[in-house]
Amino acid sequence: MRYIDVFNGDADGICALHQLRLADPRESELVTGVKRDIALLKRVEADRGDRVTVLDISLDANRHDLLRLLANGARIRYFDHHFAGPVPDSTHFEGHIDTRSEVCTSLLVNDYLEGRYLPWAVAAAFGDNLHDSARHAAAPLNLSEDQLQALRSLGECINYNGYGAAVDDLFYAPDDLYRAVRPYADPFTFIAESEAYPKLRDGMAGDLEQARSLPVEEKGPGAAAVFLPDASWARRVSGVYANELARANRGRAHALLTGLADGAYLISVRAPLNNRAGAGELCQRFPTGGGREAAAGINHLPADQLDVFIDAFRHQYQDPV
Repeated sequence: MRYIDVFNGDADGICALHQLRLADPRESELVTGVKRDIALLKRVEADRGDRVTVLDISLDANRHDLLRLLANGARIRYFDHHFAGPVPDSTHFEGHIDTRSEVCTSLLVNDYLEGRYLPWAVAAAFGDNLHDSARHAAAPLNLSEDQLQALRSLGECINYNGYGAAVDDLFYAPDDLYRAVRPYADPFTFIAESEAYPKLRDGMAGDLEQARSLPVEEKGPGAAAVFLPDASWARRVSGVYANELARANRGRAHALLTGLADGAYLISVRAPLNNRAGAGELCQRFPTGGGREAAAGINHLPADQLDVFIDAFRHQYQDPV
């Protein structure tokens, strides 16, 4: 029997896996990638008796390979909060899927584990820009405001590390960052002792300083866009900066468009926090687009589609919330 853990390379995926493996320590094969690399099951080979755990990647985007693995006899346990579509009817499939906008995968795992490693789920929710959900989940912990802010910083730093067009854009490959987290049952000890946390904190601060110097362009009364250059720092910071803009302007949608070497764009979209809807539907209209209704993206928008995207974005969010 083999154990294979498949997880999104952002804070939600890493913290979800960390909770599960704190509760049930296993040596497993790790399959992950940058945050936008979600078609991960195509990289998995598993047969009868193998146990595959899948965390924070869309079932719909992995349907073909999920069905392939089930047909091979693998047992699949699946936690996710993205659009799923029809769920397989198989005795070898265990699904924990909830697409509500206030839920993330780490919170689903926390519920599954009955709160055993709640601080890690809180950090992940902060990293996923679910600040209200994070604070609500943290209530039983009776944390001080400074402790809550520390978990927020941790979640945002881990999430920041997941963004990029390729692993070379990142400070840590996501599987290496998970291995750095793995020895720590207590996130506050990880913050105090790890080499990874200050490196990510300082890197994110520097990248955000550069992003904040760029103009925010109005694209309608309820929408704004920022164009970022073709640079590793810009690809790393796009998601975190989009979240920051969304929190500062809760009634406005935001699109961050980062240049790629071939002239195309890497796009991050955030729906208004006052109405977490429409981002996934918008991005799914374009090849390589996907995500959830509150936050979504397009991995490769050709330059000749830029005006089409901007018009669609403006129309989607033409009225302020």
